[in-house]
Amino acid sequence: MDDTHPILQRLRTQLSALPALIGGIPEEDLRARIGGRWSVAENVAHLARHTNLTLERVERILAEDAPAFAPYRAEQDPEWPAWLARPFEDSLARLHWSREALVARSRSLTEADLARIGRHERFGPLPLATWLEFYLAHEGHHLYVIFKRARGVE
Repeated sequence: MDDTHPILQRLRTQLSALPALIGGIPEEDLRARIGGRWSVAENVAHLARHTNLTLERVERILAEDAPAFAPYRAEQDPEWPAWLARPFEDSLARLHWSREALVARSRSLTEADLARIGRHERFGPLPLATWLEFYLAHEGHHLYVIFKRARGVE
């Protein structure tokens, strides 16, 4: 994928919104749950974990013939408690590191790679390009939730 590919452009830039969404908010407020829902810090930890899982899924789609994936549920992930326990700054750093790795990996993808199929339990067979779009849409949803939680909105 070259740098002009829309997916790569969004992978490179979407997280740049995060400082504006949480800037100036005290860390204790970033850790506060609102209405029993995940805090900003929990959403950031989730995005970091999900980005790592997306990297793993990309590699499986490239290496296997139409691998199958269940929807990710943090509550069912045995590693989630460890991700959740990390300090906010560590989760944020891991999110940025894993994003850099995903961007680097995506740069090496060919059109044939982007057409390779992974099977989602709910959505069926999806080309890798669609998996990356799905990842970005999921992340965009969490950025919106982060914006709301940072301002004390459920």
